[in-house]
Amino acid sequence: MVTVNQQRVPRKRTYLMCSPEHFAVEYAINPWMDVTAPVDAELAVKQWDRLRETLVSLGHEVHLLTPERGLPDMVFAANGAFVVDGTVYGAQFKHEQRHAEAAAHRAFYEANGWRFIAPSETNEGEGDFAYLPEAHGALVLAGHGFRTEPAAHAEAQEALGRPVVSLRLVDPRFYHLDVALASIDDENIAYYPGAFSAASQRVLTQLFPDAVIADAEDALAFGLNLVSDGLNVVLNSEATRLAGKLKAAGYHPVPVELAELKKGGGSVKCCIAELRH
Repeated sequence: MVTVNQQRVPRKRTYLMCSPEHFAVEYAINPWMDVTAPVDAELAVKQWDRLRETLVSLGHEVHLLTPERGLPDMVFAANGAFVVDGTVYGAQFKHEQRHAEAAAHRAFYEANGWRFIAPSETNEGEGDFAYLPEAHGALVLAGHGFRTEPAAHAEAQEALGRPVVSLRLVDPRFYHLDVALASIDDENIAYYPGAFSAASQRVLTQLFPDAVIADAEDALAFGLNLVSDGLNVVLNSEATRLAGKLKAAGYHPVPVELAELKKGGGSVKCCIAELRH
């Protein structure tokens, strides 16, 4: 468990984001999307800008992907690939409405000299993959049940040369791993047990006995859809109890307001892909 003397140290990160200038809820592919609820596009851009500025103010580097008209979910940049140690395992989206996003991400990585591995299995990038470089020697946690196929977990393991632990998501509100679980440093996680099958809950308990456990209210407020540099945890401002738990564990919560983007079924992490060189 955390001791009072434990010193948490931030590590500079490199991120990829995509402006929501074309963001809208034009279709419903998760339980959060309501095509009858209007989106304030101008406010969405303002909230996203504040998130980007927050990351930069914390000392991180943010690269930008050019948004494309007709792809309203491109703002959720985490879904476009999964990057570990300079190798990019590309995405292959489940829903037709998002298929073209994968090519935009691939073009970015190839133009910038990354080693890109094209997938043959359906997966949605960091939406369903989390990397913990110091947990059990270096571990990938991978979700399945709604978007990413279990076969993609094996494919990612071969592509990246890291052991992949498959976790089954059972609640459609938590349709991606990154709305149910997050790495809060290089060796530990925060998660909501109710999003996972009983067997997957046992696996997580065994691997991460000191994990920060979120309750249903904060999980449903997208509190776990967060980004951490090992000290500073940028998370949805609605997740107040989770922020308190993180603070008690020695982290520094940094709340941000992302109500407009939540209408698309995402929050902080969905908007941010990590570029791990």
